[in-house]
Amino acid sequence: MFLGTHNLRLDDKGRLFLPAKYREELSEGLVITKGQERCLYVFPVEEFQRITDALRTAPVTAKAVRDYSRVFFASASDEKPDKQGRVTIPPSLRDYAGLTRDCAVIGANTRLEIWAAQAWEAYLSDQEQAFADLSEEVLPGVL
Repeated sequence: MFLGTHNLRLDDKGRLFLPAKYREELSEGLVITKGQERCLYVFPVEEFQRITDALRTAPVTAKAVRDYSRVFFASASDEKPDKQGRVTIPPSLRDYAGLTRDCAVIGANTRLEIWAAQAWEAYLSDQEQAFADLSEEVLPGVL
């Protein structure tokens, strides 16, 4: 489970240090791909495989499934952190998410998300009041 917010910086080669608490879990490899709201999703290989298996069973006749799968898989990059815990973010993914230097890496349960720091701050500012004002269950019987 990935939790918390980590403020990190891209180096000049487009590499990012993974949060120290997750380096061991991700040391054997990970998959980075486009996410919603112009962030990047970072999945451990096992979680990416689970999602792949679920999408494999989705009907190819459904246009939304085809559209989502094309972008999701075409933009995916399998990476292995170096010995210092850095991972290279491909230029096309950096461009998609607007990553230049300052980044926010957030825990999102089964994945990490990488955001341009300013984009994350703006998103969070927009969402915090709505989160605080929720008056109905998001997941009935759970939350």
